[in-house]
Amino acid sequence: MQLIALGSSLGLPNIGEPPAVVEAAYVDITDRIGQITACSRLYRTKAWPDPTQPGFVNAAIAVDSRLSPLELLDILLEIELRFGRKRSVPNAPRTLDLDLIADGNLVLDHPRLQLPHPRMAQRVFVLQPLADVAPYWQHPLLGSNVVEMLEQLQNRDDYDPSVIWLHT
Repeated sequence: MQLIALGSSLGLPNIGEPPAVVEAAYVDITDRIGQITACSRLYRTKAWPDPTQPGFVNAAIAVDSRLSPLELLDILLEIELRFGRKRSVPNAPRTLDLDLIADGNLVLDHPRLQLPHPRMAQRVFVLQPLADVAPYWQHPLLGSNVVEMLEQLQNRDDYDPSVIWLHT
């Protein structure tokens, strides 16, 4: 099982607003990577680190793929490009952001890819949707599952619950 986080803060003329962009990406992922076995609800989040930028729609999916992590990464990057992703500056608004979060319990430290995603435990916009998809997936390095990591993040003194809410 591979876990993928999806995000969009900019719409596309031929697809629509960010929720439609995320949902359209599911089709490409199924066609090119493998069957989606679980899909989160859509969440709205404030842009980070600059909350004056357009907010995001975030989601997470679980897929079953026989691709290697690096093959998977290459296809995710190709899908982003197909959806008009431009890499200008870090954390800029974008049409589509696809991140490979985990590949089962694999630990990988490669110049192009680290698994599990090295910052996932600090990102509510990753953990909240992941809790819909794989709440008991256990981080092989931290020893915590998704629900526990989310609770740890939410219990921090600097946690702001207004940064994420369900898309309606």
